[in-house]
Amino acid sequence: MSERLQPGDVAPAFTLPDADGNEISLSDHKGRKVIVYFYPAALTPGCTKQACDFTDNLEVLAGAGYDVIGISPDAPEKLAKFREKESLKVTLLADPDKKVTEAYAAYGEKKNYGKTYMGVIRSTIIVDEEGKVERALYNVRATGHVAKIIKDLDI
Repeated sequence: MSERLQPGDVAPAFTLPDADGNEISLSDHKGRKVIVYFYPAALTPGCTKQACDFTDNLEVLAGAGYDVIGISPDAPEKLAKFREKESLKVTLLADPDKKVTEAYAAYGEKKNYGKTYMGVIRSTIIVDEEGKVERALYNVRATGHVAKIIKDLDI
């Protein structure tokens, strides 16, 4: 497990396949701010709500200079189904071996109903135009999180 990222840290570089199998890198977004969010699984209620929230607010975020990338351990084919079913507009990337998720400290011990297990920690990392971490938010809620980001960033 990696140390949690802190503001000012260099965001770990990554290249992952999107829902169509195209390779997308963080460096492709140099010069723009990027909201990178990690979620446990496509097509589940909480993750669907979160992805729809980002999609619904994408114009506002893009207008303020932010790109949005969602990363999960799902295969590209499942991400494509998720995108189609929910009409998602955010970029969804597949991280099946969880290397990027771990590099961003978004994978670790979770507790649910008294059981402890390893899994994706719902997290949002905001990266500035220079590739540095502006904000690192861990254990965020699926619902209401996007509105909070917009408020916190004064968008």
